[in-house]
Amino acid sequence: MTARRIGLIAKKELFGLSAEKTIIFAILLQVFIAMFSSFLMVGLTTMYDPEALEGYSTVTYGIGYAGADSPLIDEFKKRDDLVLHQMDLGQALGALRERKVAAVVFVPDTPPDAEGPVTVTLYLIKNDLQSSVINVKLKEVLQGYERELREVRADRMVSFPVGLNFPDAGGAENFFEFVYGLLIPLLVFLPAVISAALIIDLITEEYQQKTLETLISTPVTFTEMVWGKVAACAVLVPVQAGAWLLLLGANGIAVRGAVAIILHASVGGLFLILLGALVALHYRERTSAQFIFSTALVVVFLFVMAVPYNPLNLMVRLAVDTAGPVHWLVLLLVTGATALLGWVVTVYARRVGEAG
Repeated sequence: MTARRIGLIAKKELFGLSAEKTIIFAILLQVFIAMFSSFLMVGLTTMYDPEALEGYSTVTYGIGYAGADSPLIDEFKKRDDLVLHQMDLGQALGALRERKVAAVVFVPDTPPDAEGPVTVTLYLIKNDLQSSVINVKLKEVLQGYERELREVRADRMVSFPVGLNFPDAGGAENFFEFVYGLLIPLLVFLPAVISAALIIDLITEEYQQKTLETLISTPVTFTEMVWGKVAACAVLVPVQAGAWLLLLGANGIAVRGAVAIILHASVGGLFLILLGALVALHYRERTSAQFIFSTALVVVFLFVMAVPYNPLNLMVRLAVDTAGPVHWLVLLLVTGATALLGWVVTVYARRVGEAG
């Protein structure tokens, strides 16, 4: 094989990628995710933890209060982001419908030391984003009121719960989980998966469009053609991964081991690309090859995820600078597996070229 011919094929494929609408759309989607990661973090974290939304709200909300006077009023006065307006229930509900207040709280005339429970009724606007924020804020107020009621009724307790001491949370756990546990591995591995799927299209289209004979009639051999396409797809992985990490940095997200992350993504991406090339050379038809490759990819990921230092775990550790030198051993092992797979692809491509 000649490096110059492989480079010519790779250059041809890279220039031709502008016509691939699927790959362009996928890249634009990743650009959007990387550029607006801070904005997406707010929306996605609230899907699994609604309380995370409270930290991003700096608005002061008016709350209508109706019913009897109670220690709940004192709990509201402790909050700077909630302004209490005492009024009749009908008047308060009318203000809620006109959105003059964000919520209405009705407290019955039940003494704190009464035998029965104190039933507090909360009125919110249905299917409203603001109501989700208010619900979280009022939850903390009502929990404070609940603690006061428990203290008043403490003499009725016949058993006492075991106290647990938890360290104070730093308030950034949602940010850490989303960015370092999901966003960075997603952005780093998506280019590898997309490039692996792209190599299947690049090889199978030569068979389907019947351009293989024309290409082979040039001095370029079949093996050089395959490796040229592999090189074009492999170049995309570090370029995209590096761009995403730069965009994350522009969003104020610090990524420590950026160079090591790009190295791991490049080697892992090349392994997936070679796997896709092998599948494409065997089936030579896009639909069948993509299906088999997707199935094989799931099997590979299930196997790899069982390893303690799996790619997702490793990317998170590298991003926060806690991976240690063991990641170089992992990189060496993956490089060896990739080199072995590259030899298999070369032998198989030579055999297919001689037979075809």
